[in-house]
Amino acid sequence: MNKDEEKIRKKSPVQIRNKKASFEYFFIETLTAGIVLTGTEIKSIRLGKASLVDTYCFINNGEIWVKGMSISPYFYGSYNNHEMKRDRKLLLTKKEIQKLHAATKQTGYTIVPLLVFIDEHGRAKMDIALCKGKKEFDKRQTLKEKEDKREMDRAMKHY
Repeated sequence: MNKDEEKIRKKSPVQIRNKKASFEYFFIETLTAGIVLTGTEIKSIRLGKASLVDTYCFINNGEIWVKGMSISPYFYGSYNNHEMKRDRKLLLTKKEIQKLHAATKQTGYTIVPLLVFIDEHGRAKMDIALCKGKKEFDKRQTLKEKEDKREMDRAMKHY
């Protein structure tokens, strides 16, 4: 990820994160993918009405899909409002999809959505990561590091 992409993510008014992902997985590689959405879905995302809790990606017939992503129905939508928890297609190149498919064939590897944001052109994008699951002791180590960082921040505020 270069500095321009990082600036776009920070400027984005919408930042829907998968907070559990960094606790549950080690990130091997991250990619940015477009999301195929209907009209009312993008409106709900722009209002921040989406969730990445319990989501994952899978590859089917050479296409990558996100499962379990929840986008609340648009308040002003009528009878043609969208379904809340449908599978949504992600847009990546064939080469990227083949690389991810080969990697997920190995035991313990999966593809997890990390962040949904709006780019400078007003399109919804999703950061996904090829991940390896953490063991129990790794999770304890992550909690310990987080607690140590919090203690250091607290100590620095007193000075």
